[in-house]
Amino acid sequence: MMRRALCLPLLLALTACGLRPLYGGSSGVAIAGLLHSVEVTPIEGHSGWLVRNKLRDRLADGDGSSTYRLAVTLDDDITAFGIRGDRAATFERRTLRARYQLIEVANGTVLLDATASADAGIDIVSSEYATVAAEQTALERLSDQLADQIVTRLALYASRTAAPQP
Repeated sequence: MMRRALCLPLLLALTACGLRPLYGGSSGVAIAGLLHSVEVTPIEGHSGWLVRNKLRDRLADGDGSSTYRLAVTLDDDITAFGIRGDRAATFERRTLRARYQLIEVANGTVLLDATASADAGIDIVSSEYATVAAEQTALERLSDQLADQIVTRLALYASRTAAPQP
């Protein structure tokens, strides 16, 4: 009972801070409409294939009736750190960066031009197979993070440009 009494003032304070759910109310319909009408163009390379598939999963791409096109270019970089006495690296940092544009298909207007990035650390061990497996696992995690960032940014764009409904 005491916990409920403490939570009530906190909930009331939250309503006054201006926060509102991204998918709540009438703007949720506009956001879902935009996200379901985006076609993801092919992205070059293995990392591009991963990111595109993750974006398509989140955007429900592929129904053929797209109003928007999402063009993405990736930069996948692995940098070695922690040089040992024998000049071999002991640590890698994998960075995946994306520049993406939301384009209106009807007239080719660029509605949103933004970037997203994610990075992960990889320990280099004596087994080359283990290192390659760690690099691949890192790429899969980074692809997930990039797709989440891009979809969130598209949802924010849709929420800010949605016409207020009475």
